[in-house]
Amino acid sequence: MKERVSLSPAGKLMAIGLITAAAGVTIQIASGHHYPKVPPVFFILLIPAALLMFGRWRWTSIVIAVAGLFLVLGLIASGAYVRLFSTVNFGDFAGLWIQTIGDFIATMAAIIAIIQNYFIRTA
Repeated sequence: MKERVSLSPAGKLMAIGLITAAAGVTIQIASGHHYPKVPPVFFILLIPAALLMFGRWRWTSIVIAVAGLFLVLGLIASGAYVRLFSTVNFGDFAGLWIQTIGDFIATMAAIIAIIQNYFIRTA
């Protein structure tokens, strides 16, 4: 039988960050921010989280880093970053901050995991 390998500390941080970011999106939707019926951001966050939780492949951290950087660039390129400084709709403001912080945590943990998996060789 195959034995389950536990998540590394970086893996746990990636999972926490991705789920926190998805919770932030849920808060934004609940507070009335316009999202499509099926928000693509859930796929961008939850598919890598599922790969991380159920797959345990080395390359999953690369997928998570790319997804995180994609969301950060999307936040800046779309101009949505101005909502980080506008408290007109507090739920939207708080949800976007939660999403951004979760994304940042997941992305930084993914970069650390990439370094550990591909660049640091143990004897």
